[in-house]
Amino acid sequence: MRKVLILFFVLGVIGSAQAQFGLRAGLSSANFAVTDFDATIGFHVGGYYQLETDLLTLEPGIQFSQKGYETINPNTNNLISESLSYIDIPVLVRYEVVPLLNVFAGPQAGLLAGRNYKEDGNNQTSTDPVKGYELAGVIGVGMKLPAGVNFQVSYDFGVTSLNYFDTDVKNRVLKISAGFDF
Repeated sequence: MRKVLILFFVLGVIGSAQAQFGLRAGLSSANFAVTDFDATIGFHVGGYYQLETDLLTLEPGIQFSQKGYETINPNTNNLISESLSYIDIPVLVRYEVVPLLNVFAGPQAGLLAGRNYKEDGNNQTSTDPVKGYELAGVIGVGMKLPAGVNFQVSYDFGVTSLNYFDTDVKNRVLKISAGFDF
């Protein structure tokens, strides 16, 4: 009986929901947590699907995201720049605080798609030094304007170690995005 009630509840929520697709892109400032590295600037781009109800919006998505860091090699004084490319899959829940303004949070899985390490005369692309996936949390605030235009600021915080060269580090990413709902 309980399963039947849950099924009717889920069907009721889906039936009363409005759904739409959208695209989002923006700039990112990424770094590793608990390091003295400098943040690196990258970009992110992807799509999302919004399932809206009266109270909440469920928003799964997929996006390409650049993460990484910059630092100075203490032995050579050379600039080290490392870019890690991820396919991120967030599942966000949005709550409309007031018309036009919402807050959101949710989990995110990231799959490592590539690595580009650059130091004077030393370029590496092997992904072996980094774990191939990460789990993260996402929090943020968004603004939904008329005509399907939206803006948001979000913060991604890794909760699993990247095991970067056997070191316990996690990604931290601040994102500023613009999007469009179809």
